Parts: sequence; structure tokens; C-alpha cells
Amino acid sequence: MGVAQALAGLAGLVAALIGGVLGLGALASLLITLRAEAEFPPAGRFVPVAGGRLAAIEAGPREGARGTVILLHGASANGAEPMEGVGRLLAAQGFRVIAFDRPGFGWSDRLAAATPAAQGAVIAEALEGMGIGPAIVLGHSWSGALAASLALDHPERVAGLALVSPVALPFPQRPDPPWYWRLALKPPVAWLLSRTLAPPVAMTYLERAARSVFAPQAVSDDYLTRARAALVLRPGTLLANVQDLTGLPAALAAQGPRYGDIRVPTVIVAGEADPIVRTEFQARPLAQRIPGAELVVLPGIGHMVHYVAAEALAREVGRLAERIGERRPLPAAAP
Repeated sequence: MGVAQALAGLAGLVAALIGGVLGLGALASLLITLRAEAEFPPAGRFVPVAGGRLAAIEAGPREGARGTVILLHGASANGAEPMEGVGRLLAAQGFRVIAFDRPGFGWSDRLAAATPAAQGAVIAEALEGMGIGPAIVLGHSWSGALAASLALDHPERVAGLALVSPVALPFPQRPDPPWYWRLALKPPVAWLLSRTLAPPVAMTYLERAARSVFAPQAVSDDYLTRARAALVLRPGTLLANVQDLTGLPAALAAQGPRYGDIRVPTVIVAGEADPIVRTEFQARPLAQRIPGAELVVLPGIGHMVHYVAAEALAREVGRLAERIGERRPLPAAAP
């Protein structure tokens, strides 16, 4: 056998092995998807929007409510996650609470909406269709940028902002990721991986990821079940998550200079010990950019403020509602 034949045979064997691994991954991904969707079916209503629909979970009174609070979840999550954290508590305190699955997450259609501005337009359309607004918009982590975008581009839907462990400003410069990460993030490769290897690999990391985002606190009881976390393991949701995260830096660079134009009462609540979104790089400078914003930093608390400090957060939302009711004028934006 010649060298060329040997190399061809080896290449064929490698291709067969790769094909087999990808095939097994695709089968595992299908089984993971079917199990997640059977365990966590839609838990609320669907709101029609252009090109599809958004899923929403609601709690609290519709008549005589203290106000309406819109909950927007962070990366890798869905509307049940903030609802089961602070949402039920706010509902018990007399607020009407609506938690949306962001486009591509939970049971919402993707709608080609990867940036905070694009998702803000979809959320605003849904609120208009529901006849809701202006409301308090509470955005956690990635949705700090989404909530701020709503206030900038759709102020008629926003009465006030509660930004929780928010990502809203460009991150400090970081070194480029290794070549294999850059390759994995290329659209065709990301699409293939999301439908083969990514779901089973991500499934093995769910509990570890929960411990990471809750640190330095312990993971709340039954968090993965209450937050319907397994829904993120589906291929379409994994891909949407990657697209949202990789597209965020450019979106923040464009949106950040506009924060001085936000004209609604704003409270920013962050944990002093947040290892995921560092308060000194996000919450503190953001509070200086939004006119009249109040900053509340919780000692010893990490990223999951809406779970481990839900009562403190609900108290700040209540104070925000009082500020909105008083309609105190905000200082003019800096020239």
C-alpha cells in the first residue's frame, strides 16, 4: 500500500469517527430536547408579535395593583427564572408581574433578534399588544442592557428601571480567546455544534454553572427545576445564547454613550461580591451615567441578587414605585 493510499484510508477513518460522534451527539441532543420540553411545557400565555410570538408568565393582581413590573432574564435563562426569584414575592406584595422569555429562549420564537435594541423592539411591541405601559422594567445581567434599551427607544412603555447585576457598559479589554473557541463561534460551526455536541456537554455543566453564578452564596433550593433551566439545553436556545453573548460587546459600545438620555427613575441593585459581572466595572459607572439613578450595593452578595437577596430587591422596587408615583423631576442630562 502506498503512502497516498494509507493517508486516504486514515482520512476516511477519521471522517467516519467524526461523523459517528456527531451522529451520536445529534441523537443525544434530540433526546435532551424532548425530555426538557416534556418536563417544562409552556407555563403562560403567548403574545403575538411581528413574525412570531413571545411567551410570558404572569402573576399578581390585574386590578388594583401597585403597578406593573416586567421581568427580563439574563443569559442562559428564561422568564421562569426571575419569576421564581423575585417575581412571586413582588406579586404577593401587590404588583402585577409579567416575565417574558426573551426571543429564542424558553418558548419564545427567535425572531432574528440578537441585540438588546432588537429585543427591546419586540418586547415593546408585545407590551403594546397587551395594552401595558408605562411599567417598571426589571432587567437582570444581560437584560440590564435590554431594559436600558427599552427606556431609550420605547420610553412610552417604561415608567422606571430596576437594573439588577446589570451588564450595560463595554467590558475592559480581554485577550483574544484561543483559536478553537474562535473556530467554534463561527456561524456554521456554532450551528453544527449546537445541534450535536453542545447539548450533551452543556447538560453535564448545569449544576456547576449554577454554583458559579450563585457564588459566594449557595444555590437556592430546587433552583434548576424552579428556573426550568434545562430549556437552555435545546439546540436553538444554545445557539441564541451564543449569538446574544458574542454580539453584546458591539451593542454596548453603541448604546453606552446614550445613557444620559434616560429620563425615568432608575435604581441599580448589585452585589458587592459579584464574580460574574463586577460591580466596579458595570453598576457603579452606570449609576453615574444615568441621571438621578440610585445605586444600591449589597455587601457580600453575588450575582443572583433576585434569589439570594430577593426581599431587599423587592423593597427597592417598592421604593422605585413610590418615586414614580411622586413624579419627582430628574436632573437634566449633562451636555
